[in-house]
Amino acid sequence: MGEATETGSRSRSAVVSAIIPCLNEESAIAAVVGGVLAQGVEEVIVVDGGSTDRTVERARAAGARVVFEARRGYGRAIQSGIAAARTDAEILLFLDGDGSDRPEMIPNLIAPLVAGHAVFVHGTRVRGAREPGSLSAQQLIAGRVAGVLLRLVYDVRFTDMSPFRAIRRDVLSKLGMRDETYGWNLEMLMRVAAAGLPVLEIPVGQRRRAGGVSKVSGNALTGIKAAWSIAATFVRLALMLRREALRP
Repeated sequence: MGEATETGSRSRSAVVSAIIPCLNEESAIAAVVGGVLAQGVEEVIVVDGGSTDRTVERARAAGARVVFEARRGYGRAIQSGIAAARTDAEILLFLDGDGSDRPEMIPNLIAPLVAGHAVFVHGTRVRGAREPGSLSAQQLIAGRVAGVLLRLVYDVRFTDMSPFRAIRRDVLSKLGMRDETYGWNLEMLMRVAAAGLPVLEIPVGQRRRAGGVSKVSGNALTGIKAAWSIAATFVRLALMLRREALRP
């Protein structure tokens, strides 16, 4: 797996749809949507999971198209966003709505896909400009554990499990993604690795969240549960991928 630098260009010839799952992110979502659109992305889809604040109103006012997913689960929200993306979108971009991801890094994620150097680009938060306190110990440990497992099983090096990533839509449609919860991000890493696809990981850094409460790292107990879920998901998916590979 190769590596790119922080010198992306806005010049491109592919239609990009950005998908942002949200739940009660009213203080951050407008700036996030505006920042993504400022990078020349053709559309921003905010998938609302039942916010009780002004997330939907502010997302629409900032220029996003809002779709709703009543069922809880990160993977379900992402799948709803993918289904809603415009039909001519060639690249799907994913990021969080809490303001922690840096929209100015979007060109760096997109450029390798347009140039044909990769079909999937993963942004690592542990490298690049990272604000103090922007990642919890649980997030850092979970990313490191996942990275070690991916390297041991698939000989692919990822240093994080960041939601900030981009992939060619035609490739994603063939991956067979299934997870409906927070295992989605790990499943994508495992599937692209198992398929031997050309991938890149680039440094994107991380900012402290601008609002809302983390659904994964808000407290120690939640973080431990998330880490356990990630480990269990890895084992489950590894066995499933092995069975798929053995099918005639």
